[in-house]
Amino acid sequence: MGVALTRSAQWTAAGYGTRTLEITPLNEVILKEIAMFVESFIYKHPQEAKYVFVEPLEWKTNLDPSAFESGYIVSETTVKSEEVDKDGQPLLFLSVPHIKIRSLGQLSRLLLIAKDRKLKEAQACIKDYEFSNGCRAPPWRQIHGEICYVLVKPHDVETLCVTCSTEGVFLNGGKTEDEGEINYERKSEMYKDLVTFLKEKSAKFSENMSKQDIRFTEEWKKENEEPKEVPKKEEADALPKAFLASSKNILEKNQINFGKIQMTKRLEPTLNWKATVDFKKHKSLLRNTQEKKHGGRLGRSGPPVSPGRAQLVRKSAEKIEEILSDSSSENEEDEEPPDRRQEANADLPSEYWQIQKLVKYLKGGNQTATVIALRSMKDFNLAQETCQLAIRDVGGLEVLINLLDTDEVKCKIGSLKILKEISHNPQIRRNIVDLGGLPVMVNILDSPHKSLKCLAAETIANVAKFRRARRAVRHHGGITKLVALLDCAQSSAKPAQSSLYDARDVEVARCGALALWSCSKSNANKEAIRQAGGIPLLAHLLKTSHENMLIPVVGTLQECASEENYRAAIKAERIIENLVKNLNSENEQLQEQCAMAIYQCAEDKETRDLVRLHGGLKPLASLLNNTDNKERLAAVTGAIWKCSISKENATKFREYEAIETLVGLLTDQPEEVLVNVVGALGECCQEYENRVLVRKCGGLQPLVNLLVGINQTLLVNVTKAVGACAVEPESMMIIDRLDGVRLLWSLLKNPHPDVKASAAWALCPCIQNAKDAGEMVRCFVGGLEFIVNLLKSDNKEVLASVCAAITNIAKDQENLAAITDLGVVPLLSKLANTNNDKLRRHLAEAISRCCMWGRNRVAFGEYKAVAPLVRYLKSNDANVHRATAQALYQLSEDADNCITIHENGAVKLQLFWISFHFCSHAGRILYLLLLGMIGSSDQDLQEAAAGCISNIRRLALAIDKARYT
Repeated sequence: MGVALTRSAQWTAAGYGTRTLEITPLNEVILKEIAMFVESFIYKHPQEAKYVFVEPLEWKTNLDPSAFESGYIVSETTVKSEEVDKDGQPLLFLSVPHIKIRSLGQLSRLLLIAKDRKLKEAQACIKDYEFSNGCRAPPWRQIHGEICYVLVKPHDVETLCVTCSTEGVFLNGGKTEDEGEINYERKSEMYKDLVTFLKEKSAKFSENMSKQDIRFTEEWKKENEEPKEVPKKEEADALPKAFLASSKNILEKNQINFGKIQMTKRLEPTLNWKATVDFKKHKSLLRNTQEKKHGGRLGRSGPPVSPGRAQLVRKSAEKIEEILSDSSSENEEDEEPPDRRQEANADLPSEYWQIQKLVKYLKGGNQTATVIALRSMKDFNLAQETCQLAIRDVGGLEVLINLLDTDEVKCKIGSLKILKEISHNPQIRRNIVDLGGLPVMVNILDSPHKSLKCLAAETIANVAKFRRARRAVRHHGGITKLVALLDCAQSSAKPAQSSLYDARDVEVARCGALALWSCSKSNANKEAIRQAGGIPLLAHLLKTSHENMLIPVVGTLQECASEENYRAAIKAERIIENLVKNLNSENEQLQEQCAMAIYQCAEDKETRDLVRLHGGLKPLASLLNNTDNKERLAAVTGAIWKCSISKENATKFREYEAIETLVGLLTDQPEEVLVNVVGALGECCQEYENRVLVRKCGGLQPLVNLLVGINQTLLVNVTKAVGACAVEPESMMIIDRLDGVRLLWSLLKNPHPDVKASAAWALCPCIQNAKDAGEMVRCFVGGLEFIVNLLKSDNKEVLASVCAAITNIAKDQENLAAITDLGVVPLLSKLANTNNDKLRRHLAEAISRCCMWGRNRVAFGEYKAVAPLVRYLKSNDANVHRATAQALYQLSEDADNCITIHENGAVKLQLFWISFHFCSHAGRILYLLLLGMIGSSDQDLQEAAAGCISNIRRLALAIDKARYT
């Protein structure tokens, strides 16, 4: 696999230390395949997953110890797996932030624990591997004493590929152009260290090393005073001062210098997936001598070491701030892309050179020439990447941003029009932020010129696609100013007055909403929008008939609706009605955003009811019939899923024939659609009529087929749906015939606790409704032992679900005997001291059922399970009362348990007379609780409470009789 990664994945060259992965589509695909393979390895190949590595995999992880649950010994800063090797060493050991893993099984569990961060963990494991001896050279080269390989780019010679070994350093054969492999053959004599080697190979390096005592500021001043290519004299006279400032060190900010990186890069591997050094970029440095042949390019102004240091300091500070700031609500990767440049020998179109000539005129022309150059540049196809990078490569971005600081409105408008177009490019977005473009654009939002405000807001919307940009907008007061743009004419909501409504105001508000949509992917920005009064203004704009306005408005609302306080405000502002109304729009994007907003808001029952009352369920059901637009389909199915949680809504969806359509979507759909479809069916199948409908529509087969997937959310939903269908006996027969019960049982081995719990809940109705449930359970080899051992879990939901499953398993006497031998009694007793009502209920039911074998009643008393059960009667949950009364009734069949039940208040049973007046305070409370339950309308609770009191009183009578005979 290592050789495959080296050849197939796209790596950067090693500027210092190990190479890193580039952020490319190919690498993302490779990482996802690796993660999927490793995740599923533990239950596809359970035996192989136990094999222990000779050497552990080691890397720096971003996971917190709190993420680890059952199966691990967790402290504040360390985590050890309970699974150990033959020497007693844990197969997983985490000492924040360093992690060591010694088996594929533990690696599989780690990726499941990592959830949304699994790709970053897989990437860190792959790119940061270092051999235990500290070497980064491959093993077959370590035998020759080689340690690592370094690419060095001095200012005055070509790139040098250097081998560092135990004997010293020497020049090797370099990297091959086609495969990127290193030619390890020695091409020079041996030098004692890298400095000596570079002094010999580079006169410039030797000179710079001798000037280390020169101060940083003096060096920078000297570099600025070196001659540069400048415009003609007559053009320079008319050049604004802002242009003169921009012409300095244009290429220094855009070209990567390997010497700089080697001297300034920190001495530990980074977890950021960005190309700090790229071998392809070496070639861009070789272009410097060729650029003057193609008119329009400026020569380099000198060694960029100092500005590089300044930029590195700035980026380091921003990185620290980013780590400390609020995380983004986005699930997808939000990393900045690596810097890419045109190859020197690439066959570039003529537009590339023409645009660079226009940039040159921008630098040196007067106001009229500048406006003409801007208009000419706008005539090019700026959506084409070659044209975008042509502007960037020659320093045009600095000029365009500097134009925003002038007093000339025409120049600002021309500059913003170009920036708006080219900022769709991820690299350009990053460059704009690096050059300080966002604060200037934020200031323009205060301009009285509406065209300027619109262009600035649209450009901000394009740039604020990554976290650092969104944070910059907030830090410079941009959120408040963007919210202010939403406050357009009040007549916008009144169609009768639409002729009076200024179209420019609509456009200003639309652009402001567009920028807020991009910014709202940050949690901190969501709060800033709310505090700035954005919700009422967004609610007001929802009443307009302008679709191009509605899309960014609803988009902003659906992003923000992930926060609970926003959902409350959305209800208060009566936004749901307008969301439902716009579901009937002909615009697919608007339909998608409205459905997404309903999906986010429908977590609340009141919102689900409002969607139904305003007629939102029927358009949602009808939108299921259009399956071509997968993004919209995912949003619609998500909204149906959340709305189906209410029983009334599930009934309505059956009336609208949505159940049949959902069943048809169980195949040939992307995972994001399947998760929602199965979730919706799981909620709808809580009703008998819907369960029958799913069976008749042939929905059981595709549901069972989905039980073999690896997507955790999908597995949770599909187990719930299968469990809901299993309540109906006929459906249960089909599920059993399709091997669904075995698949559910196998999911109990899934390392993700949510999947375990959901599978255990689904097994309960399967066992209840199977024809020969006892034999069915026993046919799973090792199944009983495994489910009993799950009682050692630390997850409350897993424990509750397993207790419920054991309650059903124990209905068969042979199975009850088997789990008793497997130690179910002490494990259940150990859980008795819990405050979780859900666990209390199912634990009490399991104890009640297990009391019906052998001397289990006595054993529960011996393991101290009786006294904690008495305290369950003080719960406010009626289900807990019922289960506890049944358990106490069974336990009170044993005399010692009767004593324990009464003595829970530290009163000896000998003082408990038949008369209630002789009871202690604790005894009276117990009596009152049980007597109250006798008066319950629940017949099972009545009988259990009465039986418990009867047993205690009979024992008291027997003791009293014994005293007097």
